[in-house]
Amino acid sequence: MNFDLKILGTASAMPISDKNPSAQALQVQGRLFLIDCGEGTQQRMRQMHLSFLKVEALFLSHIHGDHLFGIFGLLSTMAMYGRSEKLHIFAPASFAPVLRFFLSYFGEGVNYEIEHHPLDCKAPELVFSKKNLEVLAFPLQHKIDCFGFRFNEVLTARQAEKRAPRSFAYCSDTMYFPELAGWVKGVNLLYHEATYPQALADKAAARFHSTTHDAARTALEAGVGKLVVAHYTSRERDISLFEKECRVIFPNSFAANDGDVFEID
Repeated sequence: MNFDLKILGTASAMPISDKNPSAQALQVQGRLFLIDCGEGTQQRMRQMHLSFLKVEALFLSHIHGDHLFGIFGLLSTMAMYGRSEKLHIFAPASFAPVLRFFLSYFGEGVNYEIEHHPLDCKAPELVFSKKNLEVLAFPLQHKIDCFGFRFNEVLTARQAEKRAPRSFAYCSDTMYFPELAGWVKGVNLLYHEATYPQALADKAAARFHSTTHDAARTALEAGVGKLVVAHYTSRERDISLFEKECRVIFPNSFAANDGDVFEID
């Protein structure tokens, strides 16, 4: 059964003509989950033939616009398609007034329940467990409350006889800190923001972001299978530079483009 990551957006805060801000779709054995929701998310979902009605849960790392501004359109479109199934949103407590605003001004016709699960943890904590998936949230080091997520596949006894469970970790906006490698240890695929090339390390530190070397160092220390980076600064348009710099430290690194699909195995 499938376990794959679809990249819906790879830009950071400043607009880039050929890149949407942060958003990803994770498919696990036929189930669909969204991670962050920058502008253009629903358009990219249409392009990649992802159903609005099949989204089971949405995981928001933090309340910065480039990770959030697409959510009003997405929630409205779900309503227009006649969604009736509850939507679970795992997000910092600061998301609560954003959701209230949406429902107050644009909630007419939203006939499905939206349940916000506030995130507040100082170390990895199980926040979602159902059928073949469990999700842990963990704190990142950014300017505001920000969380990463680890998605662990849960196998039946029969499946476990044939193969090992697969895993994916999403590390959004953060500066490097040593504890993170332990929290994402051994995942098959690690997504880690690498907003800046190493030459702009001073800007990364000032803005609580990571460089290519920061992301690759975490991947190496965690012993992950594969590293994918994105959330690129608009200052650098050649993303091959990000991949090259990561591979100096962690050879199995890839700089993502919008629309890329990564199989997790």
